[in-house]
This record gives sequence, C-alpha cells and structure tokens, in this order.
Amino acid sequence: MTSHVLAIDQGTTGTTVLVLDSRLALRAKVNQEFRQIFPRPGWVEHDLEDIWGSTVSTIQRALREAGVSGRDVAAIGITNQRETTALWDRRSGRPLHHAIVWQDRRTTDACAALKAAGHEPAVREKTGLVIDPYFSATKLRWLLENVRGARERAEAGEAAFGTIDSFLVWRLTAGAAHVTDTSNASRTLLMDLRARRWDRELLDLFGVPPNVLPEIRASSEVYGTTKNVKGLPDGIPVAGIAGDQQAALFGQACFRPGEAKCTYGTGAFLLQNVGTEPVQSSRGLLATVAWTIGGETTYALEGSSFIAGAAVQWLRDGLGIIKSASDVETLAREVRSSEDVVFVPALAGLGAPHWRPEARGVIRGIDRGTTAAHLARATLEGVAFLIFDLAEAMRAEAGRPFPVFRVDGGACQNDLLMQFQADLLDVAVERPRMIETTALGAAFLAGLATGVWKDREEIRRSFKVQKRFEPKMKPVEREQHLAKWRKAVQAA
Repeated sequence: MTSHVLAIDQGTTGTTVLVLDSRLALRAKVNQEFRQIFPRPGWVEHDLEDIWGSTVSTIQRALREAGVSGRDVAAIGITNQRETTALWDRRSGRPLHHAIVWQDRRTTDACAALKAAGHEPAVREKTGLVIDPYFSATKLRWLLENVRGARERAEAGEAAFGTIDSFLVWRLTAGAAHVTDTSNASRTLLMDLRARRWDRELLDLFGVPPNVLPEIRASSEVYGTTKNVKGLPDGIPVAGIAGDQQAALFGQACFRPGEAKCTYGTGAFLLQNVGTEPVQSSRGLLATVAWTIGGETTYALEGSSFIAGAAVQWLRDGLGIIKSASDVETLAREVRSSEDVVFVPALAGLGAPHWRPEARGVIRGIDRGTTAAHLARATLEGVAFLIFDLAEAMRAEAGRPFPVFRVDGGACQNDLLMQFQADLLDVAVERPRMIETTALGAAFLAGLATGVWKDREEIRRSFKVQKRFEPKMKPVEREQHLAKWRKAVQAA
C-alpha cells in the first residue's frame, strides 16, 4: 500500500514532518527544533547539517507515529523557509559555509549601493521584488566573495547554490537532482518573473556564475527519487516543492483568482491568487510566483505585517497582563468593545502598504475607565487593522475583491480576532479544519504529481472548513472604526 504522502515543512526554527493518507487524514505530525546561529549583530545562520539531521530524524519519528513504513509512502513534498541561501560542494555534498538565513541583514550596505546606482526599478520590473537583504542574491554574492575558494568552485561548476528546498532534494536523491521550483526561484532576485528562467543581466548584476544555479522546475512533478536516506527505502518520488507562504496558499485550496489566505504567526503573510499574469504593485506589495503545475504558472501578490502574534507576546512578556497567549481572548471578552482605545502595534515599524520603518507603537483613547481588557481587545483589533490595510492595497492592485479570505497560523484560532477581521474586510473568513496548511500544500503538490489525488478539484472538494466567520458589522460602525484607526496610524 503506497497511499500516504510525506510532507517536509522545513521552517526557520525547526523542521516539521506530516504523514497524510489519501483521504487527507493526518496520521502523524512531528517537529524538531535546531540551532540558531548569530555570529554578529544582524547576522543569522543555520548549519545545513543541523537542518538535514532534523529532517531525517523527523521523517523517522513521523513514520513510527503513523504506524507506516517508508514502503507505504507514495511521494514526498517539500515546503521551506524562503530566501535562506545555501552553498555546498557538488562532489561531497558538504556545505561550504553555514546557510545565510532570510532574516540576515549583513548585505544591507551592498543593497543600498545597488539602489544608489539606480538599479532597483529595472530589478523590480523583472523580478517583482525590491532590492533588499531579505532576498537570496546578495547573500549568495557574499558567500562567493567571502568563503575561500567559493567563487572559483562556483565558476568551475564544482559548487551548488540553492534555497533550502534545493538542498533537501539534493540530499534526498543523493545528489542526482539539483533543482528548485518557480515559487522559490522567484524569491532570489535572479529569476525573470514572466519568463521563469534565470536572467543573465541579473546574474551579472549580482555577480552570480550560471554554473552554480539549480534547474528551475514546476512545483508539482517528480524531481528524482530517494537514495541512501536513513529510514527510507530507495525509490520514493520527491514530487512537490513550494516556498512556505505559497504552499499555504495552495494548502488552503486558493486555486481561483481573487482567493486569498493570511497566515497569522509572529508576523502575518497575506497572499492573493491573481491568476496567470503577474501584477506589479505600486503600493509596496511584492509580485511572486504562487506555483507552476502542468506548464501553467499562477502568480500571487504578497504583503506582510511585521507584527501579529508578536503583539500578544508583548502583552504577555512586556506588560505581564496575561500569563499565556491563549489568555488574551478571554481577557478581551470581558468588555463589549475597546471603546475609544486604539492600539497601532508598530512595534517594529510599519510594513506594507505604509512602509514606515521609523514608526513606533501608539495607544490612543485611554481614560480613567480603561482596563487591561480594553487594551487586550484593542491589541487584537490592531492586528486586524494591519491586515485590513494590506488587504485593501491588495484588492486595489489586483482589481478584484476577495471571494473568500482563508486563515491559518496559531493566532487564527482566536475567534474574536477572526470575527473582527471578517467585519473589517466585509468578507467571510474561513478557518480550515487542518491549520497545518503549509505542509498540507506541499503534500498536495506531491500527491498531484504521483496520482494520489487526481486534480485540484478533488483537493478542493476534500478541503474542510472548521469555522466560517460572516461579517456582522454595520457599514457606519465599520467606518467609525476605520476613521479612528487612520488617525492613530498617522500618529505612529
């Protein structure tokens, strides 16, 4: 029996493996954290051997928990922390340096120099991205310039670059496949967004030799089969790849243009399916590939909020008014409204569409009657307001409304937050039965490529909504809330 799909969700702080059967029953979920390495202020690295070790370990534990063997696995799907940059030796497979994590800011000056030289408009037109240390290109250039012998090996075809998906496929296939998918390649600053191939002018700009690059492939196809992986038999197809946010969009079955999902984690990521043509943003959003399947590429608009769950963490750790994050909803429900209290949780500046890094958090409307419950409720509302601003920018750019707004991530389990989000957006918010949608997306992509699921419609039919939040707020009340929010944002 080979009707199970194994999904590897390789994240920033740990690796999670899910085992699903063909009916989408979750048979096992196992997570393992690994080291975070901070060589200098603003530098963040991962040891690729730590990542690989956590991957092998979680695969073995997940199969044991599911009560199945590797022979029962029909396909493996991979989703990964995006932009994190790896470089390894093609012959031995050994890393040439620690991976440079997406959070790393060591190339800030290099990015500033490229902007000052006037390169950003052309780069943005080709890639849909801005020049920023967040993305992979300047990280790769740093490795090539600072690791002894790296550039020479890269130019000679002896070194391999990849985001974490590439590295995992390389290891799973014993070096037989050096690939990435379009969604991850679109986050490197090196791929032409429309042509979906490495762009020679971008490679020259960032000093990247072509010989170091992986082959860009679709998000759902067989890239190779397992070989010499401890705990797995040889021959299992590795058949699905997508960056974590794109995988969550797919896992939420947002297959139609206009459909969107928001992942509420420490921060929040909002992606909207915009169809088969990319949409360039004038409001600070990013254009990106969502996925490529069967020769057709779907694009997305992406916006992120620096703060979501982190605002609740601040109530817990900074103010001490709650003992655990889950207490915030109970506290907030002690009052019927936040009254005139508005909290702009700009605890790390304001991201899209405001892009004000100098902004700081603001609490307005406090009086003698203000309680901890009012502040808790205003905090949840502040998170929803930030997402509303992103969503409004996205709806304007895409030129279409959200037919549905799907949510995942830890904070989506807060009913008060989700209802207020639906009220602000004036769109139904749907929370899925399985909120592990990132790994679910990777599993879907792999299962589609190997026949576990017939097509996307079969997946859509099997998608289950745990709770639907219908908008209930009257238009006049919504406008009153938004007017208070806009005044508070101006003061942030």
